[in-house]
Formats: sequence, structure tokens, C-alpha cells
Amino acid sequence: MRLLLDTHAFLWWVFADGKLPDRARAAIGDDANEVLVSAVTAWEIATKYRLGKLPEARVVADDIAKAIAGERFGELPLSVRHAQRAGALGGSHRDPFDRMLIAQALVDDLALVSNETIFDMYGVRRVW
Repeated sequence: MRLLLDTHAFLWWVFADGKLPDRARAAIGDDANEVLVSAVTAWEIATKYRLGKLPEARVVADDIAKAIAGERFGELPLSVRHAQRAGALGGSHRDPFDRMLIAQALVDDLALVSNETIFDMYGVRRVW
């Protein structure tokens, strides 16, 4: 299975946070699965760290690519197709980071590892 980590799932994995449920932890840790972290997650971490909303993420925010590589996850770049799909998504959910992750999951047929139940209304396969 190909997995895309939501920002909180990535951070909780890196910091071995107990908020990450066993099912998600098992899927991420399964060597048979390809685990990806989006450029959108890097943008969100850097932005929220700069704004003081994620002070605990300093070690990750200082070098997000290194943190991704250190976990042996792949990077998922943002494409025009992703951006177009995100812009065309209906619904009332306004978070631009979430909308882009939803679009990437749909365009690239990825299961999104996230606790965000609102993602279900967009037809995203979600692991949690």
C-alpha cells in the first residue's frame, strides 16, 4: 500500500508520540508499504513553526528533508495536477494544507494516514 502522511501523523511518528494509534503505526512501520511525506507537509511545518504554533517541532523544522530521509520515507512533490484538483474540490473544508493533501491522495491513489474524519467526505482512503 502507498501511504501519504498527514502532518500530525508524520510528527507523531518522528517523536514516537502515543497519539498515533497502533493501526497507523503498524501501517507506517510495515516495510511492504511505501510511505510518503508531501511538500505540503514541509510547508505546513515550516509555516507553523515560524508562527510559534509548533515550537516542539524545531528539530524537524530546521531540516525537514533530513527528517523525512532519516525515517526512510519518500518525498511527494506538488504538481500542477495536484494544485488543480485541490482548487476544484468542493465542500466547506477551508484548510489549504488539508485540501492539497486530499488532492494528492486522490490524484496519486494514496491512502492518507490522518485522524481527520472530514477527509472521508472527499472519498479519500484513510488509515487511522
